[in-house]
Amino acid sequence: MWWPPCNGCGRTSLHQTERNDKKLNIFHPGDKKLITGIFLFIEQIVPELYIILIKGKHTGEDAAAPHASAEKGTGGVAVNRKERISMYYSSGNYEAFARPKKPEGVDNKSAYIVGSGLAALTAACYLVRDGQMKGERVHILEKGPTAGGACDGWKFENIGYVMRGGREMDNHFEVMWDLFHSIPSIETEGVSVLDEYYWLNKADPNYSLCRATGNRGEDAHTDGKFDISDKGAMEIMKLFFTPNEELQDKRISDFFDDEVFGSNFWLYWRTMFAFENWHSALEMKLYIQRYIHHIGGLPDFTALRFTKYNQYESMILPMVKYLEGFGVQFHFGVQVTNVEFDCTAERKVAKRIDVLRDGKSEAIDLTENDLVFITNGGCVENSSMGSQNTPAPYNTEIKEGGGWDMWRKIAAQDPSFGHPDKFCYDPEQTNWMSATVETLDQRIIPYIKNICKRDPFTGKVVTGGIVTVKDSSWLMSWTINRQPQFRQQPKDHCLVWVYALFTDKPGDYVKKPMRECTGKEICMEWLYHIGVPEDQIEELAEKSANTVPVMMPYIDAFFMPRAKGDRPDIVPKGAVNFAFLGQFAETARDTIFTTEYSMRTGMEAVYTLLNVDRGVPEVWGSTYDLRDLINATVQLRDGKKITDMELPFIEKIALKEVLKKIQGTDIEKFLKEYNAI
Repeated sequence: MWWPPCNGCGRTSLHQTERNDKKLNIFHPGDKKLITGIFLFIEQIVPELYIILIKGKHTGEDAAAPHASAEKGTGGVAVNRKERISMYYSSGNYEAFARPKKPEGVDNKSAYIVGSGLAALTAACYLVRDGQMKGERVHILEKGPTAGGACDGWKFENIGYVMRGGREMDNHFEVMWDLFHSIPSIETEGVSVLDEYYWLNKADPNYSLCRATGNRGEDAHTDGKFDISDKGAMEIMKLFFTPNEELQDKRISDFFDDEVFGSNFWLYWRTMFAFENWHSALEMKLYIQRYIHHIGGLPDFTALRFTKYNQYESMILPMVKYLEGFGVQFHFGVQVTNVEFDCTAERKVAKRIDVLRDGKSEAIDLTENDLVFITNGGCVENSSMGSQNTPAPYNTEIKEGGGWDMWRKIAAQDPSFGHPDKFCYDPEQTNWMSATVETLDQRIIPYIKNICKRDPFTGKVVTGGIVTVKDSSWLMSWTINRQPQFRQQPKDHCLVWVYALFTDKPGDYVKKPMRECTGKEICMEWLYHIGVPEDQIEELAEKSANTVPVMMPYIDAFFMPRAKGDRPDIVPKGAVNFAFLGQFAETARDTIFTTEYSMRTGMEAVYTLLNVDRGVPEVWGSTYDLRDLINATVQLRDGKKITDMELPFIEKIALKEVLKKIQGTDIEKFLKEYNAI
């Protein structure tokens, strides 16, 4: 997940959908009037629990996943034997520690992976680890000079340090931890990436001491409160339980009004995850369900975990070294422009990969034993970099040979290959900017300390996540992760990551849109909002800092409203030798803009195409856990009991009757344990 912002759209169309599903009644019919707070959760979650626990269905939501069938796998979820696709989901540690047997026929197969982002590298890792494919038969085709895709972190000569985005992790990134326990650390011999990550976050747990500021660096005193009305909480719950089929092409503003948009909840949410008011209501629902177990940790970021260094050095480099150890072939400077398919109603076969190598057109002919893994689309496509004294250009033109153009060519060959123009048609709805500020001396540091209440040079947690400038016209946020963020970074320099959503709005100090500002001017706006005296701002921005801005026109493209089929399934129906990877491929229940989503697509793709006989860890099921649901309900209302809700007279009477009926039962005990009553 990145840290970005959201809101600012003036669109309001309050189309509310009602759920009319039959419910499992556990109380007298007269109690049905109780549709508030916690009882709405209980009433509606029971049927969902029945589906997943009793029937054994994997609720893949809107995804037409390649594993949908009635036959169960080892983990109790569906396996598609009819189409000879053995990928299935598992849970628990029985399969987590198991090693699969070598897949049949793998020695005769090769793999070509388009792109070298996190999804692509994950696919390569699973090809050699669990697929047991010979490394020299795995080819990674990357148009740039290095691997990593959006997970970057670089120092550019004569420009400075650049981090386009940041990554925060969850303790239930099941695929990520499945893989990283096998990836050796590049710092400590005999230690895995998971080991060093786990030890670091245990020793130095993350939490924020100031989530938001206002009035030029003063604590905004959101004080860990969501500050949401009962009506707003009900709007969130209603979206939570609206069937995915009713959320196709719907916007968040179709379900929420100012009861939500004016709350601290939305301030926290939009700045942490990147949602805009006009983004996908379906994705908003999936996010709430996916992270329901972390609602209580949203205001102070206690739910988050971070790597020691930037995402490239902490995640990408160890994966690259691991793959190189297997002999995996990296082909840099090779741009894939198209993949040609032979498609019939029953079978779809990748036949040729068209590439540009050193400016010359080449073709890679494929057999059915040549597996192709395609990273379609690109959230950082068309991103551009400025410098201390130059703005980052706003380049929106989709050019031939780029990621969006390649997906368009692929999508034109079959309807099941998705609809890229649902995501990239309007960069004004998908862009935001970031900037990396490098402090060059100690003059800015006291203002940072005043806000985050920590010394940035201890090597420990600093801001503990983003600090949002609540009254910023750009809706600016900034963060400082553990320092140094780069291994070679000067010890007395501090790297600050700044971003803002409203790139077309004039600043509060600079009075220019962010997209027109140089790095120095963006730094000036930030210094203004952290409380630097106005007569010192320009001098500090010029002499005490170096700032590099980055514009990303399509960074939020995957959040645009979508319908079923707009993203291709990881392995489309009838696919023989290819799969789609990354943020624009469809998998069940997981959420985009996360490291886990990318890695999950890589694992599922490999397991499906090679028939790896081991379960893919299912998305963590907190959305089906009554403990998490009840706790989230109480937390969302800032700890208030349901008995404190403002209810009509009749519903107050109904509530009292329900509470009488559960007296002395485990239900009452359970609700009291979680402070619901």
